[in-house]
Amino acid sequence: MVELPNLAAKLESLPDGPGCYLHKDSAGSVLYVGKAKNLRNRVRQYFQAGRGQNVKVLELAARIVDFETIVTDNEVEALLLESHLIKQYQPRFNALLKDDKQWPYLKLTIKEEFPRVFKTRRHEKDGSLYFGPYLPAALADQTWDLIGSEFQLRPCSDEVFRMYQRRGRPCLQYQIKRCLGPCVPGLCGKEQYEEAVQDVRMLLDGKNDDLKDDLERRMTAASDETRYEAAARYRDLAAVVERLSLVQKMAFSSGTDVDIFGLHREERKLAVFLFTMREGRVVGKREFYWEEIPEALPAAEFLGQVLVQYYSAGDFVPHELHLPVELEDHDVIAEWLSQKRGRKVAVLDPKRGVKRELVDLAERNARQGFDQRFRVLRQDPEQLLAALAEALDLAAPPGRIEAFDISNIQGTDSVASMVVCVEGRMKRSDYRRFIIRTVKGTDDFASMKEVTQRRYARLQRENRPMPDLILIDGGKGQLSAAGAALSELGLVSQPLASIAKREEIIYVRGREDEPVVLEHSSPVLRLVQQIRDEAHRFAVTFHRLRRKRRHLTSELLEIPGIGERYRDKLLRNFGSVERVRQASVAELTPFLGQKLAQRVFDHFRREPDRHA
Repeated sequence: MVELPNLAAKLESLPDGPGCYLHKDSAGSVLYVGKAKNLRNRVRQYFQAGRGQNVKVLELAARIVDFETIVTDNEVEALLLESHLIKQYQPRFNALLKDDKQWPYLKLTIKEEFPRVFKTRRHEKDGSLYFGPYLPAALADQTWDLIGSEFQLRPCSDEVFRMYQRRGRPCLQYQIKRCLGPCVPGLCGKEQYEEAVQDVRMLLDGKNDDLKDDLERRMTAASDETRYEAAARYRDLAAVVERLSLVQKMAFSSGTDVDIFGLHREERKLAVFLFTMREGRVVGKREFYWEEIPEALPAAEFLGQVLVQYYSAGDFVPHELHLPVELEDHDVIAEWLSQKRGRKVAVLDPKRGVKRELVDLAERNARQGFDQRFRVLRQDPEQLLAALAEALDLAAPPGRIEAFDISNIQGTDSVASMVVCVEGRMKRSDYRRFIIRTVKGTDDFASMKEVTQRRYARLQRENRPMPDLILIDGGKGQLSAAGAALSELGLVSQPLASIAKREEIIYVRGREDEPVVLEHSSPVLRLVQQIRDEAHRFAVTFHRLRRKRRHLTSELLEIPGIGERYRDKLLRNFGSVERVRQASVAELTPFLGQKLAQRVFDHFRREPDRHA
């Protein structure tokens, strides 16, 4: 490659110690982030003649026109910094961990006087304990429901808790025995509540055997002290925990906490499968997928980058990791994991025995997930669409499919999405978003009728062709609503179908009583599911954006003295709440006056404290 004028000087001044390097292309974009024990030796390899056998280095070097370095004190710091930089820049030649879904956690707020447990999809550094992620997501709901019914931690927010404290009487949750009632003195002592919190913590930690033994000891002690009601409660709790232990399967002889990884790769597509094993039992699984990874990126380097990103995001590190390949930076990653856990972590690539069998099982699951995820993409689009037409009894293969979904929370900020699939491929440039105008509250049927009527009335006005198939996310009700809208427009023969989430069966307009049931492994069903899921993703993304904008806009109204007139003036002149937040008093004064400008400025400067 042609060196830039300053490149030779930068190579000469490279430091000898550990750190990270960022290779850049002619546009200044980061191509690759790497770490090195010796930055000088590692970076210069990319610019030496006869760079050798490494295909990745050759492919990278053909694009590099500049680089940056960041020095660290040791290799472990470089490892962690590399992970942060990969997430920040998302270079094309690195592995970027993208979870297929944002799976839920259960959060135990141990910093509160009376801790509670609730479900969340955000893992924050707030001093609380996070357990999970839970797969499937319904497992989080089931566990939370068990905690409420059996251990009875309070489910209410702090605001509601203080309200009942002032009233001096508990809420309905106490009456139906789903809360111990710590809000009212005399109903539940602090010691009793703390005991329940510790029990829940052991349950969520997977320490079922220890919890069962502890409950049985308390049961015996309470019985000896003739506290028979308490003894009966401990007995019942011990029975619940024992049932949970029996439900969990795949016992592992060592009884340790282990994460087992499997990997399957074909060309630039790759799937990683993870078994999470706690105290010798498989308690969950996760799947990760990549569609455009560099072909020259070795599996060992790829998996190492994924592991650092995965364990950087959470607090828990198991006793052991079982991997299908030996990591390129095995010793550094093992040292970092051990530091994070506070005790030695074994990073193994077993070659035989039970551990290898479990890795093989994870690899089989990775291969199965790969097939399910990418099978549709490998199908001939013409054959796939022909099969879809046959399954839905359409006159011809649907070259253009338009799919709709509705998104709202309790009827607020209702929006709809439309995504488009042309000749078996998603066409993002034709996607559309809709704000529901005429429907108040939660009414997905009416919302679906409104959006389909608006869309196809416009096509009629503009004399544009109709799609070959309209796909609705939902069951019979949504299908009927969309069908009514089309009928009112005179489109009585327009092909229309819907797919119900839970049953994954397809309803077709005109024969709703004879739904189409396809095999779960059917490529046709996978295509319909992918289109449906994309419509859902697009709708949820737009809904979150609307809620965020509404929240930010209403935030200005929280400032004393700022009404709708001043809010509109600020947004008109600054363009967004974020720019108002960053403005100085001098910049705000022309629109608000000195006193009110100072108040707005102070409000945003106090904001971190208010949310701390």
